[in-house]
Amino acid sequence: MADMTTKKTALKMNRWPKATLAAGRRHTVGLHADGTLIAVGDNKYGQCEVSGWRDMVAVAAGNVHMATNTGNAHTVGLQSDGKVAAVGWNKHNQCDVNEWRDIVAVAAGWRRTVGLKPDGTAVAVGHNHDGECQVSGWHDMVAIAAGDWHTIGLRSDGTVTAVGNNRYGQCQVSDWRGIVAIAGGYLHTVGLQSDGTAVAAGLKRHGQCDISGWRDIVSIAAGSSHTVGLKSDGTVVAVGLNTYGQCEVSGWRGIQLPGN
Repeated sequence: MADMTTKKTALKMNRWPKATLAAGRRHTVGLHADGTLIAVGDNKYGQCEVSGWRDMVAVAAGNVHMATNTGNAHTVGLQSDGKVAAVGWNKHNQCDVNEWRDIVAVAAGWRRTVGLKPDGTAVAVGHNHDGECQVSGWHDMVAIAAGDWHTIGLRSDGTVTAVGNNRYGQCQVSDWRGIVAIAGGYLHTVGLQSDGTAVAAGLKRHGQCDISGWRDIVSIAAGSSHTVGLKSDGTVVAVGLNTYGQCEVSGWRGIQLPGN
């Protein structure tokens, strides 16, 4: 197991965390060290047409749900100068981000794109039927995440807010404290606490929120109906829907810790 110094370093809040790998339901995007991107998978709407992008520092991929039109996806890239690019399905204007400036982090849900600014405010474009783009009043944010129909924000004081569809309680996070990282699934929300434990809210049908017993966690991720946690010793745990073996990670070893 990693020593306490390593654990505390991994759990330290990473200001404006930036993803270098993103996955939609049918496509995957990766960020090269030289700032270029690579993408594979379904390209029906041009969501994989990122070969001409340069100077990128983060990526996001929209659409994680399992509806019949699940291939309708888009890809978002954050440039080193704070500008944002997007390609793919744009029926709800989720790719209309060319005018954004001074962005430090991006997130993508189904039919929308969210951006975080260095002053802790947020912007969003796209589908807003459930209020999932109503982030203009947010302040003091250090991280953002997006589920399908809800958007999550992490404040610098470790509290969390969420807007959008709350049918299964996925936005009921106002009482969370000491949070250092967040993730959004299809209909659930996950938070990593500073003590290495995790909390979850939302749909529990497949056990994706059964994480109260987790310990020594340093990073989290949420899929459509499953939740994954990286432990301080480099092993991985997962709960939730396992139809395709997506939770079979118990044998994984040596997974890189965040910030390393």
